[in-house]
Amino acid sequence: MKAMLVDENKNLVWSDVPDPVIGNDEVLVKIYAAALNSADLLQRQGKYPSPAGCPEWMGLEVAGIIVQTGKDIPQISDWKLGDRVCALLGGGGYAEYVAVKYDMLMPIPKGLSMVEAASLPEAYATSYLNLFVEGHLEAGQTAFIPAGASGLASVAIPMAKAFGARVITSVLSDEIAEKIKPLGADIIINSTVQKVEEILEAEEKNGTPINVSMDCLSGETLGKSLPYMARGGYWIVISTLAGTETNILLRPLLTKGLHLVGSMLRNRLPQFKAYVLSELVKNVWPKIESGAIKPSIYQVLPIEKAAEAHSILERSENIGKVVLSVCDE
Repeated sequence: MKAMLVDENKNLVWSDVPDPVIGNDEVLVKIYAAALNSADLLQRQGKYPSPAGCPEWMGLEVAGIIVQTGKDIPQISDWKLGDRVCALLGGGGYAEYVAVKYDMLMPIPKGLSMVEAASLPEAYATSYLNLFVEGHLEAGQTAFIPAGASGLASVAIPMAKAFGARVITSVLSDEIAEKIKPLGADIIINSTVQKVEEILEAEEKNGTPINVSMDCLSGETLGKSLPYMARGGYWIVISTLAGTETNILLRPLLTKGLHLVGSMLRNRLPQFKAYVLSELVKNVWPKIESGAIKPSIYQVLPIEKAAEAHSILERSENIGKVVLSVCDE
């Protein structure tokens, strides 16, 4: 089969590699589409290698069809040949085929294409984990999801809204704010001309403080904003794109009983990931099938143009997910 390898000059090369060999509790998926994530860019740079046991090439989420099953699959699952599935991977999605453990698979929601389904596993699992499992977000509460133009926010904002939350986000310009309005955020902060912490302070004074933040930026703004959270609030750090250091006032942390939580999906135990995926199918898939949540696709490119797709992410151009098409449906 073919897979997208990285050469010594960091170029992406569509290359011949050995076919996957599936284990007894795995299936072989013929990949139709693979979605991009910022982790792919880091892996290409050599900063975020695949976990042990996973293929060396990139790709955390795919959609395709089961074309082979391990001998234990009939006893431990309902998966069968021909099932349309999407999958969460440790790596290996930029390829024609991938071996997947049975509990890392999900059925494709009714009515979705392969391209749309490929955009679900990593981004939706990350959003669900941090908003609802780590953040305990409830209907009527307020969530702060910065970097509103990111692929992850294009999932997290509509998801929070579909579950009845109020959402505040931030962007870098009025032009970007206009582009992301369809995501449904209640307040969009232009952080170039507005201070995030001042807006959050005003929200607290108005009786609508932040209950949960899913923060991929962190940096100085984290420490400045934390004091204005609701009592018992959860600030979930999922990345540090705006900086790895901040100053935190401990008194509000203590008196309000705040929770500052670091959270990564990729380093979780497989059993925990399987739990999150099962919760997605149970709680989020019905909202996708009803139209309450709609996948946001920015652009689809053929797998051979993966480098061009990476450039879109590097320029922060996309509003929604960028997906690679591996073969036609």
